[in-house]
Amino acid sequence: MSRAPKPLPLPTTEGRQIWLRAQRLDTREPFGEGAQAVAEAVAHLGYVQIDTINVIERCHHHILFSRIPSYRRADLRHAQSVDKSVFEYWTHALSYVSSDDFRFFLPAMRAHKREGHKWYASVTPADTRKVMRLLRTGPLTIRDIEDDVLTEKEHLWQSRKPSKRALQLAFYTGVATVSARQGMLKTYDLMTRHFGWDKLPKPAAPKEITAYLLDRALRSQGVVSLDSVCHLDAPSKKAVAALIASRVRRGELMPVAVEGAGKQEHWAMPAVLEPAQVPTDLVHILSPFDPLIIQRKRTNLFFGYNHLFEAYVPKAKRKLGYFALPVLVGDEIVAALDLKADRQAKKLLMQKWTWLGQGRKTAGRKELKQKIEEELDRFERFQLAE
Repeated sequence: MSRAPKPLPLPTTEGRQIWLRAQRLDTREPFGEGAQAVAEAVAHLGYVQIDTINVIERCHHHILFSRIPSYRRADLRHAQSVDKSVFEYWTHALSYVSSDDFRFFLPAMRAHKREGHKWYASVTPADTRKVMRLLRTGPLTIRDIEDDVLTEKEHLWQSRKPSKRALQLAFYTGVATVSARQGMLKTYDLMTRHFGWDKLPKPAAPKEITAYLLDRALRSQGVVSLDSVCHLDAPSKKAVAALIASRVRRGELMPVAVEGAGKQEHWAMPAVLEPAQVPTDLVHILSPFDPLIIQRKRTNLFFGYNHLFEAYVPKAKRKLGYFALPVLVGDEIVAALDLKADRQAKKLLMQKWTWLGQGRKTAGRKELKQKIEEELDRFERFQLAE
């Protein structure tokens, strides 16, 4: 039996450059422009998280703007509702996903249809029949249903409208999909009618889903760990670990020892381990839900930055601010900006500016601040457009 290859030492500086290249944050316009760029960005990243907080523009638009300089909100609407190249479903959170990946989510939809969904256990057969009757006549929003008898919430974020819960259950079971969004108002349609299908595609087999999870992470992260592949998806770890071991034996993956990672194992495809330099003049003001930030321990390992999401922290205890945005300059996170869009006054307000890492050094800070302020001007135009 051949021995497992010895892990290749990988300094964190090289690791984060590999990750930035995989995230397409190492070049100005990696995906082009328009709805096609949205489709390509979502397909490459694997998912783009959706969130309701709008103290600045919501994170799905923000994440796409970070990789598509000419991005407009209409581009995402076109990709979702006209081209139908992306759709919404649950990854580690509610996200936009490439429609080409639909079959990998079908087993989860079927499981919810067969076993129910713990969040929507209160949905009654009568509620389901009602919304299905309405859906068959055409797409609808929750505002189109006016005869609900409001009920008590079972948890803070749950709707009091039984019809909304029934629509959301239909979404998770794959019967309905979100065919359009206006802000956070969702239009639902029958899945088959939206995509023009006679029936749903063939679902992926368990082994195909495992390979999809690993390949998605390798494509968008470059260097992966079991935790990063299976982010908030512990049940998948056993199968993913077995697939990683198999690929290592075949020489398709190389074990790497990331500096500072201790016993946590990492792997990469040999081709991505070639040195890569990130241009030092590139500036990105990132969402706290960006794929580069959302896995906090991983971000801390590679960038030495532990992001604090303080929207739900009492004001007196906040360190970075209510909705602080990490600032990436080249391959360093150098600041966190707590911003707020005053849409009525058409201004982007700076609540707090915190220097981090290399940004704490006074040498060269004037030039660094100028770079960030130039990007802030562009960021403000995006925030207040449309």
